[in-house]
Amino acid sequence: MDAMTVDDLRVETPRLILRAPRLEDLDPWAAMMADPETARFIGGTVPRAVTWRMIMTMIGAWHANGFAMFSVIEKATGRWIGRVGPWMPEGWPGSEIGWAVVRECWGRGFATEAAVASIDWAFDHLGWIQVIHSIAPDNTASQRVARKLDSRYVGPGQLPAPYEHDQVDIWGQTRDEWRARHHRAR
Repeated sequence: MDAMTVDDLRVETPRLILRAPRLEDLDPWAAMMADPETARFIGGTVPRAVTWRMIMTMIGAWHANGFAMFSVIEKATGRWIGRVGPWMPEGWPGSEIGWAVVRECWGRGFATEAAVASIDWAFDHLGWIQVIHSIAPDNTASQRVARKLDSRYVGPGQLPAPYEHDQVDIWGQTRDEWRARHHRAR
């Protein structure tokens, strides 16, 4: 991360601020992970202590790798509404841009808006040449987001342990496809 520190990183969209996760995100993140409908496709509900570990993993990944998912802050309210962005743990099927938004914000385009900014950031700052999205076969809402991003179904995927038994489909596109579709010739 050039001269900028992780704590200084800020990506803005018309309605959102994307920044590295902070411990202050624990309460809303824990609430999201306690909601069965929201957590259904992102590992299932977990207690607050496990959410704390999730946040620490993201913070650590930012410092060790220079990337991880962003905390998504709604500009109009200043509240934390989800986590979206680059993710590629050991054994992952590819360079992923993933998303999870609190249920009360579903259907407002926040996941797509944050994912567009995250894809641009990953291609521009991380040098990624492709992005994937690991989506459960019955997660139609995330499939709609992937389609809005112009990603295509690539085929079935395999996640590493402890998720190796979860069914997942891989959606994605190359950097060249992204830039051609989104007129971002850089």
